[in-house]
Amino acid sequence: MQMRLSQLEDELKKRFVYPYQWGRTQNNAWDQSTNFIYQTPYLAQVLTECERRFAVHKDAHERQNYALNRWYNFWSAWAIEKVFGSAMEVVPAQNPRDVEKDFFIQGLPFDHKTTVFPKSYPHSLAYAQGNPKSLIRWLYRHQSKENRRHFKNRLFIVLYDSYFEQHWQLKAHLIWLKALVDYYVNHFDTEQLIKVEIDEHPSILTDIIWAIR
Repeated sequence: MQMRLSQLEDELKKRFVYPYQWGRTQNNAWDQSTNFIYQTPYLAQVLTECERRFAVHKDAHERQNYALNRWYNFWSAWAIEKVFGSAMEVVPAQNPRDVEKDFFIQGLPFDHKTTVFPKSYPHSLAYAQGNPKSLIRWLYRHQSKENRRHFKNRLFIVLYDSYFEQHWQLKAHLIWLKALVDYYVNHFDTEQLIKVEIDEHPSILTDIIWAIR
């Protein structure tokens, strides 16, 4: 797909006029019914497809919200993966369907996940910043139960909006996020990675890129 990062940012920001509501826990059945979101980065086309597919459903509005959320999250994650992959120090994974890794940094495989600071995490942002292992363990244990669930190396981008508490909207600020990722990759140090053990799983190498406004 040929689209500048700034263009995709503009498209993602169009999502702001619609409430960010899931209405239900993400699940495979509803994912399959909304997989058309992978085909276009343009919000107008997604809305048109929602109308075509869901107009006859009594829960059409809920299905549209679900599709819009998946579209927004996918294309933001897609863009950040490309940002990582464009860095000289990073080697993209060969298999784009590999759910356990998106790229390699200094030979180490990593998946990446951009996530808002979770409301149900039982501590403050300040506590999490001072105790990142606590938040990382929480994120792994409460991650999706669906297709991308795993306990392998992961880099988290954690979003926090101090002003308006619209944390989810920060996923659209791709130029700003690129600057944070570029800084992290340029200063990447394996000695600074966080090693965690979760239940019976082997040790995980992980880290948090804090994206706070």
